[in-house]
Amino acid sequence: MSIVLPYPLLTVALTVMWMSLNSFSFGHLVLGLTIAWVASAAMAALRPEKPRIRRPLALIRLLASVIFRDIVLSNIAVARIILGVPRHARRPGFMTIPLEMTSQNGLALLAVLLTGTPGTSWLEYNSNEGTLLIHVLDLDDEEALRDLIKNRYERTLMEVFE
Repeated sequence: MSIVLPYPLLTVALTVMWMSLNSFSFGHLVLGLTIAWVASAAMAALRPEKPRIRRPLALIRLLASVIFRDIVLSNIAVARIILGVPRHARRPGFMTIPLEMTSQNGLALLAVLLTGTPGTSWLEYNSNEGTLLIHVLDLDDEEALRDLIKNRYERTLMEVFE
């Protein structure tokens, strides 16, 4: 079964989504099943690493602090920039952060957290050098941001996934 349909739940979910976006007909059902099966086969070809969450409470604390603290504060800071700070006072910039984390799941979650926080964008991860390139809308204190990412995000994600 796993060779023919490696991710059955993904196939079902994609088919249901396809059918909910289109009117029901036999043709749409066949097309939805075909697209879902191809996506499932493509996912199997990628062979994503299965997540092993070692410390779920640490992950919950990290997500809560990011969602309730960092994202809210970042939204306020970005709103201030957009609404009032003169253009010359902004300091957008790029910064490189050396990472010790190697877990694909940890890196993926870090990418979601950084990109989901207004004012920062994950641009590139160099796996050969273990460095992350991000863009920051207003780079006041590069060292403080580097410490935040390394000490709060990366350290916790390493506890959870490695």
